[in-house]
Amino acid sequence: MARSTGPMLVLTGVSFGNEWILNRQPPDFRILLAGGVATVLLAGLEKVNASLAVGLAYIALVTVTLTRVGGKPSPAENLLRVSRL
Repeated sequence: MARSTGPMLVLTGVSFGNEWILNRQPPDFRILLAGGVATVLLAGLEKVNASLAVGLAYIALVTVTLTRVGGKPSPAENLLRVSRL
């Protein structure tokens, strides 16, 4: 398995779970499709330049975790909200 695959799978799961469970939206399977395509593309890029592919995967993971998308709370904001209960 490519070293960039782990962060990309986590990113995809966090994005999907944040939308569906924490933001209470219907499941958006486009997130899973886009995550799968990005994972395969980064695994291919890793054959050319491994450090670039792994770096991009981790940058994407941090960005998705901390950034609001479409005005909805980010996964980090939602986890803080849930943990205050």
